[in-house]
Amino acid sequence: MTLERGKADPALIERPPHPLTGPRRVGRDLGLLYAANGVIGLIFAATGPVAVILAVGTQGGLTQAELASWVFGVFFLNGLLTVAACWVYRQPLAFFWTIPGTVLVGPALGHLRWPEVVGAFFATGVLMLVLGLTGWVRRVMDLIPMPIVMGMVAGVFLRFGTDLVRALGSDVAVAAPMVLVFLLLSARAALGRWIPPIIGALVVGAVAVALSGRFAPGPTATQWIVAPVLQVPQWSVQAMVELVVPLAITVLVVQNGQGVAVLRAAGHDAPVNVITIACGAWSVLAAGVGAVSTCLTGPTNALLTASGERSRHYTAGVVCGLLATAFGLLAPLFTRLMLATPPAFIAVLAGLAMLRVLQAAFVTAFSTRFSLGALITFVVTVADVTVLNIGAAFWGLVAGIVVSLLLERPHFTKPTA
Repeated sequence: MTLERGKADPALIERPPHPLTGPRRVGRDLGLLYAANGVIGLIFAATGPVAVILAVGTQGGLTQAELASWVFGVFFLNGLLTVAACWVYRQPLAFFWTIPGTVLVGPALGHLRWPEVVGAFFATGVLMLVLGLTGWVRRVMDLIPMPIVMGMVAGVFLRFGTDLVRALGSDVAVAAPMVLVFLLLSARAALGRWIPPIIGALVVGAVAVALSGRFAPGPTATQWIVAPVLQVPQWSVQAMVELVVPLAITVLVVQNGQGVAVLRAAGHDAPVNVITIACGAWSVLAAGVGAVSTCLTGPTNALLTASGERSRHYTAGVVCGLLATAFGLLAPLFTRLMLATPPAFIAVLAGLAMLRVLQAAFVTAFSTRFSLGALITFVVTVADVTVLNIGAAFWGLVAGIVVSLLLERPHFTKPTA
């Protein structure tokens, strides 16, 4: 398929159902079950994943205003996209942000200025937009073996697991109750359906922090409603090389691939090209307020499709999107409250949220083909050695692919599972 005069081929744009869903039908389809699923989806996104943003941002030296602006971008802007996509396509298409991409930003902030990182956010959005408009996204996704990608993801996520262990050693009064409740709710499936384990850990951790007397929210005059910090990007070759390709891979291969798989498992035919175009356009928009790239989320969509009739799942997405916009508007309040807790609280919350993702990364990386390439990618990424001022995640991908081409060449000729 080709493009003429710079316009997207209409065949690449998946058509939504017609006619468009009216307010009355949305009202009829919406029920208590779907509203509850939407609330649970938002609560999940607003706990552990937000702790990841705060952990990365504070270690990278971002101000509280910049962190609030980041949270605003990933919730308010992506909430609007979620509402629009769910309504138009009549599917639970929840968009938030790439968590692996957020983790990639952490080491980069050690040697890149924040405006340079924002420039990489812009460039990543443009790259994904081009891939979506040209229809090349499927071919690009097939070029990089998933085990090697997940070897990189396992490498960048590993420190969240080690930080969780360190928090248990340094602040057992806060960390231990959170871990114990998380394990209890995870072991008791029936109980875990009523109270998601990460939510239980959040509540117990908040109680432990309050009882310890170490909750320090600071001046009460801090504003509640967000004032987005508009970011002017700086274009840096170093930032482009280090961040753009890994960020795009985490969105298109890791996050969108997972999200599409979840939706297909629930019986929905997700519009892959439209999703890619939307992620690209919204990533450019979100970068303007210092927010990392937009993606189709897997875990949240799994929660939205957990129960009920398939034809009504989209209403859970609409509820989740509307709540996300409200959360984004109140980003300064939630950011201030989270940052007022002891460091162990955020470390444990982020670590628990990442455990299953870290487990899935290891299983995907080392259970089938390209295991040697995935191992090399993992080792290079964990080593965190910067070469030519370019971070280890990029070099991990390069090293893993080169080793697989040299020593695992037959794996490239076998069909991907």
